[in-house]
Amino acid sequence: MGVGQFLPASRVTQTHAVPRIADPREHVQQLPDLEKIGLRTPDPTLPIPGNLPAVTPHNTQYRFSDTSMYPTLETNIDAFAMSFTREPFPEERSALNIQRHGEQSPFRHWTVVEKYIQDLLKRKQYEKLVSYDTTVELVQKDKSSGKWIVTLRKPDNNVDTWWTETFDFIVVASGHYSVPYIPSTPGLADLAKNFPGSVEHSKAWRDPEKYRGKRVVVVGASISGTDISFVMADIVEPPMHSVVRGRYHPYFFDWAFQHPNIHRRPPITRITSDHQTDERTVYFEDGTKLEKVDHIIFGTGYSWTLPFLPDLAATIRNNRLPNLYQHVFWRDDPTLCFVGAVAAGFTFRVFEWQAVLIARYLAGKVTLPPVSEQEKWETDRIVYKGDGVAFTALYPDFEEYFEDIRKLAGEPQDGKGRFLPKWEKEWRDVFDSGHEKRIAMWKRVNEAARERIKRAEGNDRQVPTFEPAYERTSSF
Repeated sequence: MGVGQFLPASRVTQTHAVPRIADPREHVQQLPDLEKIGLRTPDPTLPIPGNLPAVTPHNTQYRFSDTSMYPTLETNIDAFAMSFTREPFPEERSALNIQRHGEQSPFRHWTVVEKYIQDLLKRKQYEKLVSYDTTVELVQKDKSSGKWIVTLRKPDNNVDTWWTETFDFIVVASGHYSVPYIPSTPGLADLAKNFPGSVEHSKAWRDPEKYRGKRVVVVGASISGTDISFVMADIVEPPMHSVVRGRYHPYFFDWAFQHPNIHRRPPITRITSDHQTDERTVYFEDGTKLEKVDHIIFGTGYSWTLPFLPDLAATIRNNRLPNLYQHVFWRDDPTLCFVGAVAAGFTFRVFEWQAVLIARYLAGKVTLPPVSEQEKWETDRIVYKGDGVAFTALYPDFEEYFEDIRKLAGEPQDGKGRFLPKWEKEWRDVFDSGHEKRIAMWKRVNEAARERIKRAEGNDRQVPTFEPAYERTSSF
């Protein structure tokens, strides 16, 4: 058999042919074990029945399959830069998008992105090749046959049906933004237990109204922490307390955090809580504390988990999967390939480049360099980028990576295959221009907030035009 068409990584879609990715309104995020979440080990492999095929009682282990989509979510890079090269995004913009960025806003609402992907899938009835409501629970190489054995599970009517199928190649395209990461913090688990709902990850954030008039701490200064802090600055009990460590996303720096109702805080050292006395106190690194905290929202990223590939999962270090040549090919056995094992790239365009390369390799039209050269690529990159998440960040060397992948993939042969154009400077210019639009929006809203506060307080309050400069470093 060929490449698997199943939904990978134990992430379940809904049963209808075109699944919606929004969670039901009544959905509540679960954080079943904060200790394991802090250790990046909360998503273990399910126990596999001894004899397959099999039917077992439905397994209720939490699989982190809920979405991170919230009603007003928009893309944060230009639609042109993130589109596939032959398939532009439709010119559809939400009212809020236009209000923020104008009639020609380069951003798109998440439902537009969803429809874009669904339409690509349906244009040649590819959706009929996908098995929905089916999870990949284990992928193992059979040494005797050289084939990949895939263990599959399908839940139905309180039972799970299990079976295996055999494949020549495996492409893992399950992403690495499903399992929330919340750093281990003394007292955090007690707070979550004593005051249910007080501890959340940004993946569960949906609507600012839930937090109106509440005392809120948001931890994190990358994409989610920035957006949530800014949107809630005029909603929560002022000020909005943002734990930022003085480090910001390299695209956006600290402009969002210059809102006059945002107070920047250093890292949390510990938390004390008592349900009987209503104590909810957060202590910070600078010796200050904040009492009667209603909510702590962690915009602290996600953990790489591969529960269906436990041998590879055991090699993950510093939230990075090592031994992937060009972030694509498993060096020990390149019949196992990855799409999307990168950060700070051009979603979805970089996936297009990787997918074309993989397709040509699986078709026998690409020869990978010797293992020694692949090892050197990784060693050199560790020296340059470090041995953590930054290793996977394509920023700022987009052109170099796109061109390396294009050259390795080669040109279509015999008129068959997808053509990958050479990198164009315009792509980066458009990409950067989108970020400048977001920064301009933050500046505009921040200034309006300062003026509004001055009017409300009769010019008695001195509103700063900026906060002390902080180190501009990557969050990756």
